[in-house]
Amino acid sequence: MTAATGRSPLTIAEILALPAVVPLWPEVGRALGLAESTAYQLAAEGRLPIEVFTLGRRRMARTVDLHAFLGLAPLRATEAPAPAQQQGGPSRDCHPGTAL
Repeated sequence: MTAATGRSPLTIAEILALPAVVPLWPEVGRALGLAESTAYQLAAEGRLPIEVFTLGRRRMARTVDLHAFLGLAPLRATEAPAPAQQQGGPSRDCHPGTAL
């Protein structure tokens, strides 16, 4: 738990489950173990290790940038279970107007 906020930092599982874009506080700040005021101050000074942008009135960051900085790699498509492969050649529907 951080003394300034009374909140514990995010776990790796929580970080990997974040949506594509997250607010600077609490998600990015907690993932980096920062207090709210420190997260906003570093963002204002351009000293955070990830890009922060404004979306409406909120300061946001891309989760992929957070993952990269923390050295976390979310599950890639190549690591997912492969779909069942069809046997045989391409169907006629794949190439309309061509003879097979």
